[in-house]
Formats: sequence, structure tokens, C-alpha cells
Amino acid sequence: MKKVLVLGGTGFVGTHVCEKLVREGWQVTVPTRRGANAKAIKLLPGLTVQELDVHDEAALTRAVAGHDALVNLVAILHGTQAAFEHVHVALPQKIAHACLTNGIVQVVHVSALGADSLQPTLAPSMYLRTKGEGEAVLVQAAMGGSAGDAAQLGFDLSILRPSVIFGAEDKFLNLFARLQKLLPMVPLAGADAKFQPVWVQDVATAVVRCLSGASAAPSPRVIEAFGPEILTLKQLVQIAAQLSGSGGGMGRLVIPLPAWAGRLQASVMGLAPGEPIMSLDNLDSMKVDNVASGKHPGLESLGIKASALRPIAKQYLGR
Repeated sequence: MKKVLVLGGTGFVGTHVCEKLVREGWQVTVPTRRGANAKAIKLLPGLTVQELDVHDEAALTRAVAGHDALVNLVAILHGTQAAFEHVHVALPQKIAHACLTNGIVQVVHVSALGADSLQPTLAPSMYLRTKGEGEAVLVQAAMGGSAGDAAQLGFDLSILRPSVIFGAEDKFLNLFARLQKLLPMVPLAGADAKFQPVWVQDVATAVVRCLSGASAAPSPRVIEAFGPEILTLKQLVQIAAQLSGSGGGMGRLVIPLPAWAGRLQASVMGLAPGEPIMSLDNLDSMKVDNVASGKHPGLESLGIKASALRPIAKQYLGR
């Protein structure tokens, strides 16, 4: 039985990935700072929860030992430059070192559409720039790059770049639906930004298929994960309202904001306590349409037919 270490296995995408891996016969280890975070997966057969901080390089290297593969799903959407670098760049560096040290055979890294490992500094936001820089670290390691003082044999690397991910526990369509239950109208920054939403189950399947060697593309490979429809942010807000029955299924009035007003709105939201609904960096990310580039294979290269948003979202937003 093959063993895989899943970083971020307690999160939205991670729980689905773990469920599919267990079903496929993998022995799964999920590290987490607090065991209580693993409630949704800890009873899965063949899954072990380890309490540790994955940002502790020594602890991570010890945890990687004895595994055949590693999946990295750890990411943040909001934060300072230092926070983005800590999660999106420094962690992949530690992962690369741990994998090369322990002879890991396969790595699957979940990144984002709009990231570019070849020219990461050209991206418009801290999120996308650091995502690209993190990809570059792993690409170098996969090709036999340095993991310390000496070059070592690399590993098989699959980089998945999903568009915005939807599903029953998402913080995307659910958020828009809740807002329209509360607000008489929705002033919306970035209303014309384009997305190609992808179902969480399709992303999780893609992770498992990458580990099973389903892709014919050579390593290091990039696979774009996107759905069949291109929708603007305004359209997504309206769909969330329709499917959740807000305003009698008509939703609230959506008012697209001009660029200056959108940045003002994002600045104010970014100052609110807790995780913001939208930040300036989110708005900067939307300067690049979150859609397939056409430069890399999609889910079909893994034998996956991407699912449409409306039939699936209707099932959970309708509740």
C-alpha cells in the first residue's frame, strides 16, 4: 500500500482529497497543528492524523520520512507580503528539501490559475506572485535542483492550477448567497472579472489521478483545472442569489463599482477584523482573468469531464 502525506488535508479541498485517496487504497497521513481540525477526516480508514506544524522544517522532514508521495494544498488568500511568502514560498522550499532528503517519488502541488513559475514577478498581486515563486522552487527541485548543499535526484511533480473552486462548503458562492439575504443591494468591486469555476470534487479527483500517473505529460507538468463556463463575478453573484432563493429567486440589485470605488471598498473591507470578504490584493488578482490560458492541458488530460456549476450549486445553495 502506497503512503502519501497530505498538507492542508483538513481544509475545504483537502477533506475531499483525503476521502478519495482512502477510497483508492492509499495510506494517508495528515499533519495539522490541532487534532481538533481533523474532525471531518480522522475516522477515515487508513488515515492517520499527526499534530505538528508543517512550517517547522525539522518536524516536516521527519513527517515526510517513510512516505512515497506528498500533496501540498496549503495556501492563504489574504495577508501581508511576509505572510504570503511564508506560506507560498518558504513552505515549498521546506517541502522540496524534505522530499529530496527522504527520496519522495511524487509531489502534487495545488497552485492557482494566473500563477507563472517562469515569470512570477509579472503577476499583479502578492497572492499570484508568491504562488508562481513557490511553483518555481518545486520545479527546480523536481528537476534535480539543490536541497541544501548538493544537487540530488528529483521527483515527479504535478502542478494543478485551479480556477475558483465551488462546492457545498465553499466560501465563495455561499458567501454571496448569505450577503444577499442580509443586504438590500450589492455594491461590487471587480464585477467584470472573469472566472471559470471548477467543482471541488473534480479538483480532488485530479489530485488522485496525478498520483496514479494518469497524465501523459512529462514532469514537471502543469495542469489547469477549470469548469466548462466562463462567468463574470457579477454573474456569479446573481447565480448565487437565484439558486439560494434570495429576493424570491431574483436576488438583490448588483451595482458594479468603478475602479476607484472598488479599491476604496476593498481597503475598508481589508481593515475589518477577521478574514476579509475582499482585500486590495484580491482585487489586484482579478486584473488577470481567472480562466484557462490554453497553454497547458486541462482536466480532460486526466480523463475528467469538468462539471457545470449550476446543477451542483443548486443542491447546496437551495438548502
